[in-house]
This record gives sequence, structure tokens and C-alpha cells, in this order.
Amino acid sequence: MESHRRTANDVSAANRTLAGLADPVSHLNGHRPAAMDAEGFHAATQRILSSVNTVIDGKSDAAKLALTVLLAQGHLLLEDVPGVGKTLLAKTLARTIDCTVNRIQFTPDLLPSDVTGVSIYNQSSRLFEFRPGAVFANIVIGDEINRASAKTQSALLECMEEHQVTVDGTSYRLDEPFMVVATQNPIEMEGTYPLPEAQRDRFMARISMGYPDKDAEIEMLETHQATSPLTKVSAVVTSAEVAAMITTVQQVYVSKAVKEYTVSLGRATRESPLLRLGASPRSLLQLLRAAKATAALDARDFVLPDDVVHVAEAVLAHRIILDRKAAGSGETPHSVLRGILSHLPVTSETAGTGTRNAAPAGRTAAPVTGLSRNK
Repeated sequence: MESHRRTANDVSAANRTLAGLADPVSHLNGHRPAAMDAEGFHAATQRILSSVNTVIDGKSDAAKLALTVLLAQGHLLLEDVPGVGKTLLAKTLARTIDCTVNRIQFTPDLLPSDVTGVSIYNQSSRLFEFRPGAVFANIVIGDEINRASAKTQSALLECMEEHQVTVDGTSYRLDEPFMVVATQNPIEMEGTYPLPEAQRDRFMARISMGYPDKDAEIEMLETHQATSPLTKVSAVVTSAEVAAMITTVQQVYVSKAVKEYTVSLGRATRESPLLRLGASPRSLLQLLRAAKATAALDARDFVLPDDVVHVAEAVLAHRIILDRKAAGSGETPHSVLRGILSHLPVTSETAGTGTRNAAPAGRTAAPVTGLSRNK
């Protein structure tokens, strides 16, 4: 297990966690941070993306989607062939934020207690003391997560969903913001344990990095020879600033029509004859959160159907399971989703109710702090 900068095992960090501080705003005496103004939000996101893009050549879309997941309070699964920069993207994103970061190298002999922590008997005090595991950090990088056994993988379920760890009947809250960025190689099946549906459903989005284009690959050969590009990356935002950015995203408005569109998309996946398993209710919640983050990154305080469509494949493709006949005929989760989206009607009401003027009766249409209604 590898730590970067201020580690999660620092005494102060451990004391805050073990004290049971729960809210995404535990560092601010339990008060939710104020939303960031538009200029500050835009400047912070640009600093993060610029830092990531200086290291990951030709993958600006993947970098933006990773930031989207962070601001939507989700977890990210990076899946692709070896050597395309999955772990590098995770490390770079983590280094741009001044927060606690731990890296776990998943192996077949890794134990659940290595991840969550363990109670150790102290002979001097004659009491059991809890020693936090590697998951006690703001950002946890899980490298090659599918190389760990199913028992160890399951140790992350409670952490990812409830942001807490329960050991020996006692629950310990994790510091916020909290994000798991996991990587896995899809082609190396020997010695791996495929993630079950319940585990995959905990990840808000899955990114397939892909190979860089020719120019980006040449640029990589010219700039990454002497030293690692990570050595030049430093923190550009604080964890408090990230908490304020998350609050800004939470205040993005979603009209009833856009919510109905999102539900219609989920129900269409469950009713599709090409799919054996459709989108879960949890996936629709995370889809809408990702859409809100997308809108915020585009300097809007309301969600459009295009925002839902933009993140639909990344959020839903790894959760749905193809019917055997569909898989045999060459269909993929992405192609099925594209087909459903192309046939899902976007009414004039849905397309035109992004602004707060469409707020239902009785709702106060106060503007969200900082973000503009115009793209």
C-alpha cells in the first residue's frame, strides 16, 4: 500500500475519523460548506483539468469525466488494457487535491482487514484499539481491483455506499470528500476475480481509456522519457474547496420533466429484449448526480436532457447485462444504450424546461450560488 503527501495514517486524520465525524463537511464543525461562486468554480475546475492534461496526453474527455465523478460524489472504475494510463490518471487526479490519498495494490492474498482496518489488543492498556486500514483516506486508489478475492472486494461495499467502516460492531465514518478510483484489466482473466454486479453497481462510472492518437503518443515519447510527469504535479485545490464545489453541484436544479426523462431511460433498459439486467434505481440516482455535475462544469445551474445523454453510457454501460442472443449477435452494452437513447422521445417540454422558470408551483426559484443559466 502506497501513500502520497499527507497520509491517512496521520494522527490528526485518524482522530477526526475515529471521532465519528460523518458529514461531507466534517472539517467545518458540522456545517455544510457554502457553494462556490461561478468564477471560483470555473477557475478551480480549470486548474484541476490543466494539471491532469499535462500528464495524460490526448485524454481530455477521460479527465473531465473523472472530475465529473468526483464532484458528483461517486466512484470511478478505469477499465482497459495494460499500459494506457489508468493508474496514472488516478494518481494525477489525486495529486491535484490537497487531501489524504492511499493506494492499495490488490492481490489474491490481500485481506479485508488490510483494507478496512483491524482491532489490536494493547497489552499496556488492556483494551482493543482500532487501527484504520488503507480505505481511511479522501481518495483511495485501488490498483487491479479484480485481482483480489471476492471476500476482499466485498470489504469495499459498505465503504463506497455508506462512507463508513464497521469493525467488531463499531462503525467509523470516513472523511469527506471520499472517492474510490479503481483500475482493472479486462483481458487478463487468469488469476482474477471478476467484479460481481453488486460491486460494479457501486461505481458511478466506468471509463475505457483507449489508446492515444498518433500526435499524443509522439508527444508522450518526447516529454515522458527522462522523468515521470507526476513529479511536476502539485495540489491546485484544497479538500475544503472540493467540498464547496460539491455543494455547488448539489444545488443544480433538475426539472420534473428531466427527472421523468431519466426514469424513462431506466425503465427502457429494464424492458429491452436485448438486456437480461437493466439499470437499477441506484444507477438512476447516480446518473442524475453525474448530469448535475456535467451541467455545473458547463457553467449552468440547471440540467438539460443532453447532460443525461452525455454521461448515460459511462454511468449505465457497466451495470446492464446483455441477453445471450444479443451478445451472440454482436451487440454491446454501449450499442444497446445508444439504440435506446436514439428512440427515447425528448418532448418539447423536456427540452425547454431546463431553466428555473419551469419550477413547479410552490417552489421558490432562487438562483443557485454562482452558476449562470446560460451555457
